[in-house]
Amino acid sequence: MPENDDPPAPGFTDAPSTKLLTDQPQPARVYNALLGGKDNFPADREAAKEALAAFPTVMTGVRENRDFLRRAVRYCAEQGVRQFLDIGTGVPDEGSTHEVAQAAAGEDPTTVVYVDNDPIVLVHARALLQGTGPCRTFYLDADLRDPQLILEQARRHLDFERPLALMLVAVLHFLEDSDDPYGIVAHLLAALPAGSLLVISHVTADYRPAEIKRLIATYRERGMSAQARSREEIDRFVEGLELVAPGVQSVARWNPDPDPDRVLPDAAAVSCFGVVARKPGAAPSTAPASAAGGLT
Repeated sequence: MPENDDPPAPGFTDAPSTKLLTDQPQPARVYNALLGGKDNFPADREAAKEALAAFPTVMTGVRENRDFLRRAVRYCAEQGVRQFLDIGTGVPDEGSTHEVAQAAAGEDPTTVVYVDNDPIVLVHARALLQGTGPCRTFYLDADLRDPQLILEQARRHLDFERPLALMLVAVLHFLEDSDDPYGIVAHLLAALPAGSLLVISHVTADYRPAEIKRLIATYRERGMSAQARSREEIDRFVEGLELVAPGVQSVARWNPDPDPDRVLPDAAAVSCFGVVARKPGAAPSTAPASAAGGLT
Protein backbone atom coordinates (compact mmCIF):
# COMPACT_ATOMS: atom_id res chain seq x y z
CA MET A 1 0.00 0.00 0.00
CA PRO A 2 1.20 3.56 -0.62
CA GLU A 3 2.59 4.98 2.61
CA ASN A 4 1.13 8.48 2.39
CA ASP A 5 -1.85 9.60 0.36
CA ASP A 6 -1.60 13.30 1.20
CA PRO A 7 1.11 15.09 -0.80
CA PRO A 8 1.70 18.77 -0.02
CA ALA A 9 -0.04 19.82 -3.26
CA PRO A 10 -2.27 17.85 -5.64
CA GLY A 11 -0.06 15.59 -7.67
CA PHE A 12 3.20 17.04 -6.34
CA THR A 13 5.60 15.93 -3.62
CA ASP A 14 7.51 18.41 -1.48
CA ALA A 15 8.25 22.02 -2.37
CA PRO A 16 9.78 22.02 -5.87
CA SER A 17 12.47 24.41 -6.99
CA THR A 18 11.34 27.27 -9.19
CA LYS A 19 14.56 28.81 -10.54
CA LEU A 20 14.42 28.22 -14.29
CA LEU A 21 18.01 29.25 -15.13
CA THR A 22 16.89 30.37 -18.57
CA ASP A 23 20.41 31.41 -19.60
CA GLN A 24 21.71 27.86 -19.11
CA PRO A 25 20.62 24.91 -21.26
CA GLN A 26 18.98 22.03 -19.43
CA PRO A 27 18.73 18.47 -20.82
CA ALA A 28 14.92 18.29 -20.65
CA ARG A 29 14.53 21.59 -22.48
CA VAL A 30 17.16 20.76 -25.11
CA TYR A 31 15.35 17.48 -25.72
CA ASN A 32 12.09 19.41 -26.04
CA ALA A 33 13.72 21.74 -28.57
CA LEU A 34 14.96 18.77 -30.61
CA LEU A 35 11.41 17.40 -30.65
CA GLY A 36 10.18 20.73 -32.00
CA GLY A 37 8.51 21.72 -28.73
CA LYS A 38 7.99 25.23 -27.40
CA ASP A 39 8.91 24.67 -23.76
CA ASN A 40 12.50 25.86 -24.06
CA PHE A 41 14.62 29.02 -24.14
CA PRO A 42 17.24 30.47 -26.51
CA ALA A 43 20.09 28.77 -24.63
CA ASP A 44 18.37 25.41 -25.07
CA ARG A 45 17.70 26.01 -28.76
CA GLU A 46 21.32 27.01 -29.31
CA ALA A 47 22.47 23.82 -27.58
CA ALA A 48 20.07 21.82 -29.77
CA LYS A 49 21.58 23.42 -32.89
CA GLU A 50 25.06 22.49 -31.71
CA ALA A 51 23.91 18.93 -31.03
CA LEU A 52 22.50 18.73 -34.56
CA ALA A 53 25.77 20.02 -36.01
CA ALA A 54 27.76 17.46 -34.04
CA PHE A 55 25.48 14.51 -34.85
CA PRO A 56 23.31 15.35 -37.90
CA THR A 57 20.85 12.50 -37.31
CA VAL A 58 20.29 13.35 -33.64
CA MET A 59 16.62 14.18 -34.32
CA THR A 60 16.13 10.69 -35.75
CA GLY A 61 17.45 9.26 -32.51
CA VAL A 62 15.24 11.53 -30.41
CA ARG A 63 12.07 10.61 -32.31
CA GLU A 64 12.89 6.90 -32.27
CA ASN A 65 13.55 7.10 -28.54
CA ARG A 66 10.10 8.60 -27.92
CA ASP A 67 8.49 5.87 -30.01
CA PHE A 68 10.44 3.26 -28.05
CA LEU A 69 9.13 4.70 -24.79
CA ARG A 70 5.55 4.36 -26.00
CA ARG A 71 6.03 0.78 -27.16
CA ALA A 72 7.79 -0.17 -23.94
CA VAL A 73 5.08 1.38 -21.76
CA ARG A 74 2.42 -0.41 -23.78
CA TYR A 75 4.29 -3.69 -23.35
CA CYS A 76 4.50 -3.21 -19.58
CA ALA A 77 0.79 -2.45 -19.37
CA GLU A 78 -0.02 -5.50 -21.46
CA GLN A 79 1.89 -7.58 -18.90
CA GLY A 80 -0.50 -6.36 -16.21
CA VAL A 81 1.71 -3.64 -14.75
CA ARG A 82 -0.38 -0.71 -13.53
CA GLN A 83 2.30 1.33 -11.74
CA PHE A 84 5.04 3.36 -13.43
CA LEU A 85 7.98 5.22 -11.92
CA ASP A 86 9.28 7.43 -14.74
CA ILE A 87 12.57 9.11 -13.79
CA GLY A 88 13.92 11.88 -15.97
CA THR A 89 10.58 12.34 -17.65
CA GLY A 90 11.40 15.68 -19.26
CA VAL A 91 8.69 18.04 -20.48
CA PRO A 92 5.49 15.99 -20.88
CA ASP A 93 4.08 15.84 -24.39
CA GLU A 94 1.45 13.94 -26.31
CA GLY A 95 1.90 10.20 -25.86
CA SER A 96 3.66 10.45 -22.51
CA THR A 97 3.82 7.52 -20.12
CA HIS A 98 0.52 8.22 -18.33
CA GLU A 99 -1.44 8.47 -21.58
CA VAL A 100 0.00 5.31 -23.12
CA ALA A 101 -0.27 3.32 -19.89
CA GLN A 102 -3.91 4.19 -19.35
CA ALA A 103 -4.85 3.57 -22.98
CA ALA A 104 -3.32 0.09 -22.76
CA ALA A 105 -4.85 -0.65 -19.34
CA GLY A 106 -8.39 0.13 -20.40
CA GLU A 107 -10.63 0.61 -17.37
CA ASP A 108 -8.03 -0.62 -14.89
CA PRO A 109 -6.69 2.23 -12.74
CA THR A 110 -3.06 3.15 -13.31
CA THR A 111 -0.62 5.26 -11.31
CA VAL A 112 2.28 7.13 -12.87
CA VAL A 113 4.89 8.94 -10.81
CA TYR A 114 7.09 11.29 -12.80
CA VAL A 115 10.47 12.40 -11.46
CA ASP A 116 12.55 15.30 -12.75
CA ASN A 117 14.65 18.12 -11.34
CA ASP A 118 14.12 20.68 -14.10
CA PRO A 119 11.82 23.45 -12.84
CA ILE A 120 10.24 23.96 -16.26
CA VAL A 121 8.91 20.42 -16.04
CA LEU A 122 7.11 21.46 -12.87
CA VAL A 123 5.81 24.64 -14.50
CA HIS A 124 4.13 22.65 -17.25
CA ALA A 125 3.29 19.55 -15.26
CA ARG A 126 0.23 21.10 -13.63
CA ALA A 127 -1.29 21.76 -17.04
CA LEU A 128 -0.10 18.66 -18.87
CA LEU A 129 -0.12 15.84 -16.33
CA GLN A 130 -3.87 15.43 -16.26
CA GLY A 131 -4.94 11.87 -15.55
CA THR A 132 -6.69 10.17 -18.43
CA GLY A 133 -9.74 8.30 -17.15
CA PRO A 134 -8.78 6.40 -13.99
CA CYS A 135 -5.08 7.31 -14.33
CA ARG A 136 -3.47 9.00 -11.31
CA THR A 137 -0.36 11.08 -12.04
CA PHE A 138 2.15 12.60 -9.64
CA TYR A 139 5.31 14.65 -10.00
CA LEU A 140 8.38 14.41 -7.75
CA ASP A 141 10.99 17.15 -7.75
CA ALA A 142 14.11 15.02 -7.35
CA ASP A 143 17.40 14.05 -8.98
CA LEU A 144 18.27 10.55 -10.17
CA ARG A 145 21.54 10.92 -8.26
CA ASP A 146 19.52 10.59 -5.04
CA PRO A 147 17.70 7.27 -5.50
CA GLN A 148 16.85 6.91 -1.83
CA LEU A 149 14.96 10.20 -1.80
CA ILE A 150 13.08 9.15 -4.94
CA LEU A 151 12.06 5.87 -3.35
CA GLU A 152 10.96 7.53 -0.13
CA GLN A 153 8.77 9.99 -2.01
CA ALA A 154 7.46 7.46 -4.52
CA ARG A 155 6.23 5.20 -1.72
CA ARG A 156 3.58 7.83 -0.97
CA HIS A 157 1.86 6.95 -4.23
CA LEU A 158 3.07 3.53 -5.38
CA ASP A 159 2.52 0.13 -3.79
CA PHE A 160 5.97 -1.46 -3.68
CA GLU A 161 4.41 -4.81 -2.84
CA ARG A 162 3.11 -5.04 -6.42
CA PRO A 163 5.16 -5.06 -9.63
CA LEU A 164 5.86 -1.74 -11.25
CA ALA A 165 7.73 -0.43 -14.26
CA LEU A 166 10.88 1.59 -13.63
CA MET A 167 11.39 3.90 -16.61
CA LEU A 168 14.93 5.19 -17.17
CA VAL A 169 14.48 6.42 -20.71
CA ALA A 170 17.15 8.73 -22.15
CA VAL A 171 18.38 9.72 -18.70
CA LEU A 172 21.28 7.45 -17.72
CA HIS A 173 23.55 8.99 -20.37
CA PHE A 174 23.37 12.20 -18.32
CA LEU A 175 25.16 10.39 -15.50
CA GLU A 176 28.91 10.10 -15.77
CA ASP A 177 30.86 7.24 -14.22
CA SER A 178 31.68 9.44 -11.23
CA ASP A 179 27.93 9.53 -10.45
CA ASP A 180 27.92 5.72 -9.99
CA PRO A 181 25.07 5.00 -12.44
CA TYR A 182 25.29 1.25 -11.87
CA GLY A 183 24.97 1.68 -8.13
CA ILE A 184 21.99 4.00 -8.61
CA VAL A 185 20.16 1.53 -10.83
CA ALA A 186 20.95 -1.33 -8.45
CA HIS A 187 19.62 0.73 -5.51
CA LEU A 188 16.34 1.37 -7.31
CA LEU A 189 15.96 -2.23 -8.47
CA ALA A 190 16.58 -3.59 -4.98
CA ALA A 191 13.44 -1.82 -3.78
CA LEU A 192 11.21 -3.32 -6.48
CA PRO A 193 9.31 -6.59 -6.10
CA ALA A 194 9.81 -9.56 -8.39
CA GLY A 195 7.98 -9.22 -11.68
CA SER A 196 8.79 -5.53 -11.97
CA LEU A 197 10.09 -4.28 -15.31
CA LEU A 198 13.07 -2.05 -16.03
CA VAL A 199 13.02 0.08 -19.19
CA ILE A 200 16.25 1.74 -20.34
CA SER A 201 17.33 3.68 -23.38
CA HIS A 202 20.85 5.05 -23.67
CA VAL A 203 23.00 6.85 -26.23
CA THR A 204 25.91 4.82 -27.61
CA ALA A 205 29.06 5.62 -29.57
CA ASP A 206 29.35 2.08 -30.91
CA TYR A 207 28.36 3.06 -34.47
CA ARG A 208 29.60 6.62 -34.98
CA PRO A 209 32.24 7.24 -32.31
CA ALA A 210 33.57 10.52 -33.70
CA GLU A 211 30.13 12.13 -34.07
CA ILE A 212 28.88 10.96 -30.69
CA LYS A 213 32.10 12.15 -29.08
CA ARG A 214 31.41 15.61 -30.51
CA LEU A 215 27.79 15.40 -29.33
CA ILE A 216 28.85 14.57 -25.78
CA ALA A 217 31.41 17.36 -25.90
CA THR A 218 28.77 19.94 -26.86
CA TYR A 219 26.71 19.01 -23.79
CA ARG A 220 29.68 19.11 -21.44
CA GLU A 221 30.90 22.44 -22.82
CA ARG A 222 27.51 23.93 -21.94
CA GLY A 223 27.56 22.62 -18.41
CA MET A 224 25.50 19.44 -18.85
CA SER A 225 27.00 16.12 -17.80
CA ALA A 226 26.84 13.42 -20.45
CA GLN A 227 28.42 10.07 -21.29
CA ALA A 228 27.79 7.60 -24.08
CA ARG A 229 28.13 3.89 -23.27
CA SER A 230 28.83 0.78 -25.29
CA ARG A 231 26.57 -2.21 -25.71
CA GLU A 232 28.64 -4.07 -23.15
CA GLU A 233 28.35 -1.21 -20.65
CA ILE A 234 24.59 -1.05 -21.13
CA ASP A 235 24.40 -4.82 -20.62
CA ARG A 236 25.73 -4.23 -17.10
CA PHE A 237 22.58 -2.33 -16.12
CA VAL A 238 20.46 -5.43 -16.70
CA GLU A 239 22.76 -8.13 -15.31
CA GLY A 240 20.76 -10.69 -13.35
CA LEU A 241 17.47 -9.68 -14.96
CA GLU A 242 15.36 -11.55 -17.50
CA LEU A 243 15.62 -9.76 -20.84
CA VAL A 244 12.48 -9.24 -22.88
CA ALA A 245 13.12 -10.16 -26.53
CA PRO A 246 14.95 -8.89 -28.51
CA GLY A 247 17.16 -7.85 -25.57
CA VAL A 248 19.47 -4.85 -25.92
CA GLN A 249 18.68 -3.47 -29.34
CA SER A 250 18.55 -0.20 -31.25
CA VAL A 251 15.48 1.63 -29.96
CA ALA A 252 14.14 1.75 -33.53
CA ARG A 253 14.27 -2.04 -33.76
CA TRP A 254 12.95 -2.96 -30.33
CA ASN A 255 9.65 -4.60 -31.25
CA PRO A 256 8.64 -1.99 -33.84
CA ASP A 257 4.97 -1.65 -34.65
CA PRO A 258 3.99 -3.56 -37.81
CA ASP A 259 4.02 -1.16 -40.74
CA PRO A 260 4.82 -2.55 -44.20
CA ASP A 261 5.32 0.97 -45.57
CA ARG A 262 7.85 2.09 -43.00
CA VAL A 263 11.59 1.74 -43.47
CA LEU A 264 13.33 1.56 -40.12
CA PRO A 265 16.37 3.82 -39.71
CA ASP A 266 19.68 2.06 -39.35
CA ALA A 267 21.21 1.65 -35.93
CA ALA A 268 23.99 4.15 -36.68
CA ALA A 269 21.55 6.97 -37.46
CA VAL A 270 19.81 6.35 -34.14
CA SER A 271 22.84 5.49 -31.96
CA CYS A 272 20.66 4.66 -29.00
CA PHE A 273 20.10 1.27 -27.41
CA GLY A 274 16.92 0.22 -25.68
CA VAL A 275 16.10 -2.71 -23.43
CA VAL A 276 13.27 -4.00 -21.24
CA ALA A 277 14.07 -6.50 -18.52
CA ARG A 278 12.10 -8.25 -15.78
CA LYS A 279 13.19 -8.73 -12.18
CA PRO A 280 13.15 -12.50 -11.63
CA GLY A 281 11.22 -14.37 -8.99
CA ALA A 282 7.61 -15.13 -8.19
CA ALA A 283 5.69 -11.93 -8.85
CA PRO A 284 3.03 -10.87 -6.33
CA SER A 285 -0.46 -10.08 -7.49
CA THR A 286 -0.87 -7.12 -9.84
CA ALA A 287 -4.34 -6.44 -8.44
CA PRO A 288 -4.51 -2.76 -7.43
CA ALA A 289 -4.75 -1.71 -3.84
CA SER A 290 -7.49 0.67 -2.78
CA ALA A 291 -7.34 4.03 -4.53
CA ALA A 292 -5.48 6.86 -2.87
CA GLY A 293 -6.01 10.59 -3.07
CA GLY A 294 -3.84 13.20 -4.73
CA LEU A 295 -5.05 13.18 -8.30
CA THR A 296 -3.68 15.89 -10.48
